[in-house]
Amino acid sequence: MTAEVTQSVAENDKPVFVEPRWPLALVVGFYLAISVTLRIAEPNRPSVGPHWLVPSIEAGLLLALVAADPSHVSRRARWLRHVGIVLILGLVAVTIISTTILIDDLITGGQATESASLLLSSGALVWLGNAMVFSLVYWEFDSGGALARYRRERPYPDLLFTQQASPEFAPPDWRPQFVDYLVLGVTTNMAFSPTDVMPMARWAKLTMTLQSVIALVVIGLVIARAVNILT
Repeated sequence: MTAEVTQSVAENDKPVFVEPRWPLALVVGFYLAISVTLRIAEPNRPSVGPHWLVPSIEAGLLLALVAADPSHVSRRARWLRHVGIVLILGLVAVTIISTTILIDDLITGGQATESASLLLSSGALVWLGNAMVFSLVYWEFDSGGALARYRRERPYPDLLFTQQASPEFAPPDWRPQFVDYLVLGVTTNMAFSPTDVMPMARWAKLTMTLQSVIALVVIGLVIARAVNILT
């Protein structure tokens, strides 16, 4: 019995191929580069806390993704998942606060509303951040995460992809990877609602609702105000 348990633990600790991490690192690194570039180009753009706070969180998330084996996940590296979750939730909070600051500037006539370029750059950064951050949320929490999805630890998905609803059109071992969740984040940002991926769990429905509201507010208010400034 002890030998069987030891063997089972050893098998769980053994690294297994799940999915490459470079798409996550690429997206986070791209967003980090945009944040720094816009901060340099528009130093007076409203920010959440000190100017270094958001780039530091993004850099920490990038390091956490790179620190994990880019093609393997094991029990020994699960602590990195907890670090990633904390950083992702921190970026969600930053996105909500950034949207609130932008709305406040639009209502009270803050500095961001005096320049169309500053307003559009701030709105674009919030919109892109919204898509990226929520795609990370979906990827990290759907069905328990990448390792749990690989091992099929849960009988029902939190997010139902087309390939899962119609398995005859997909390989038998198909599983969603980060690119699928990135597309989900972008399409939800644009459609303000589910498109080809249906939220099944309550947390997924509430998260998608929050993302849709943020995207709608940013696109509606920012573009309307920018048009008024330009005209």
